[in-house]
Amino acid sequence: MLNKSEGMTSNKALQKTKNLLGAKKAGHTGSLDPLATGMLPLCFGEATKICQFLLDADKCYETTGMLGIKTNTADSTGDVIAYAEAFSVSQSRLVEVLANYKGHIKQTPSMFSALKYKGMPLYRLAREGIEVERKAREIFIRDLQLNAFDGAQLSLTVACSKGTYIRNLIEDIGDELGVGAHVTRLHRLYTSGLDDLPMYTFDELERMSLAERIACLIPMDRAVDYLPQVVLVDDEILTIRQGRVVCKKLDVDGVNCVRLYDERVQFIGLGEFNANGDLRAKRLLAF
Repeated sequence: MLNKSEGMTSNKALQKTKNLLGAKKAGHTGSLDPLATGMLPLCFGEATKICQFLLDADKCYETTGMLGIKTNTADSTGDVIAYAEAFSVSQSRLVEVLANYKGHIKQTPSMFSALKYKGMPLYRLAREGIEVERKAREIFIRDLQLNAFDGAQLSLTVACSKGTYIRNLIEDIGDELGVGAHVTRLHRLYTSGLDDLPMYTFDELERMSLAERIACLIPMDRAVDYLPQVVLVDDEILTIRQGRVVCKKLDVDGVNCVRLYDERVQFIGLGEFNANGDLRAKRLLAF
């Protein structure tokens, strides 16, 4: 678990950590803006095969927003595009507005995002002065807590679904208040299911020996330990590796995906049940 520092892109953090570990394959599990700090789970080697499951996980953030100023990026790295010279927002009014952003809501992604339009990241188009239409997407804000407010700055803790842009959230809140807003600080507290794991900064990893860095790695199945576990015998493993289904009726109502292990309790990958309830491979590790 990398504790990303401010000013570093997620990809640069990934590549630098990959080099420290001497890994051949690496992937991260959801970008953090250069401004943002906090938990960035990194996957190496065969663990890259389960990156998507962390991409899909809920996230939790702490953020600080400044009312009265809008920027083109919705954070403090952008150019100011609107400024409210005199405004007054009460805490009661802010709390009233925040209530509108809990639960299922629609959010239109910023042009300054990594989403792609015809293969091109939106932020590249934005830097060229090009704006394209973006569809609003449904997101889920599980919890939205106001930690502090001084009339101009607000501090929030946000627990949300994948695909939530905190910059857009703060900007939308500011717009509804009628004064505009932008993010000045963003910190990812955790990715759901990994909140009890220690994080390490790049500087801390750099000071470690290779053996110490490797000791910081966690077993790849820890990232999906919320899924039910299924143990397969050797014949079943051979069957599933050949692309065939295994007739294994299990009491896993409402669950489609499971963790697969051999009889020695070695993690071998992920499986899923088809419409008949038979088990097939979803993502298998090479060994």
